[in-house]
Amino acid sequence: MSSVSVIISTYNQPEWLTKALWGFEGQTETKFDIILADDGSTEETQAVIQKFQQKNTLKIKHVWQKDDGFQKTRILNKAIQATTAEYLIFTDGDCIPRFDLVEKHLTMRKENCFLSGGYFKLPKHISEQISEKDIRSRKCFDAAWLVDQGLKKSFKLNKLTATHKKARFLNWITPTKATWDGNNASGWRKDIVAVNGFDERMQYGGEDRELGERLMNYGIHPVQARYSLVTMHLDHPQGYVKEEMLIKNKQIRKETKTQNSTWTPYGLDKK
Repeated sequence: MSSVSVIISTYNQPEWLTKALWGFEGQTETKFDIILADDGSTEETQAVIQKFQQKNTLKIKHVWQKDDGFQKTRILNKAIQATTAEYLIFTDGDCIPRFDLVEKHLTMRKENCFLSGGYFKLPKHISEQISEKDIRSRKCFDAAWLVDQGLKKSFKLNKLTATHKKARFLNWITPTKATWDGNNASGWRKDIVAVNGFDERMQYGGEDRELGERLMNYGIHPVQARYSLVTMHLDHPQGYVKEEMLIKNKQIRKETKTQNSTWTPYGLDKK
């Protein structure tokens, strides 16, 4: 097994997952494997995964569970249990990793820390038109190319243009707190296991951040890296979001903070 696993969550987005996997085929760091955490996708997604497995350019393990509504935390725990890698990088199947994503996660990792990466959200028309060629040629990570495709200019383009020193400076001055965001975060497996992984009571809405909050309570320091670690987030509807999920998750996160919790009895170990 590799010493690092990339855990990718997915649910019935085969086109976006294909683009994400093309991105992982083009990484500057190649010594990693992929655990696909599949929250009940249909055979169309299975066909995409098998196609990439047959190409044998990526080491992919498919972890699937029956569709029971939004149960991302449950499938992520199963993915964690499916690997023995020392270091885990988490992202989503609707995010194209920039070509240096894995390399930078590994070069920036530190003991007693987790990394909080960033994402660049693309509008629907650009999300749809990005091709395999655009990903392999790295055009889709180029700010000027994106503007030519109709992207509006904004300060957020710095995520794509910042050099090493500038990226570090922007990481330092950003008012955004470093949190565990599931589309681009990483940490040591031993630390994630120590807090018992994700709380499986939680569905959509801050379910990733709650893990980060328990890690911080446990003494793991969050490192802001939103201008250094970048994924391209592809646009799609979120029909799975329900108000009751948000209310329940908000209450669980409140309890985690007020009780300074480092452990959930609803995680990896349910004894």
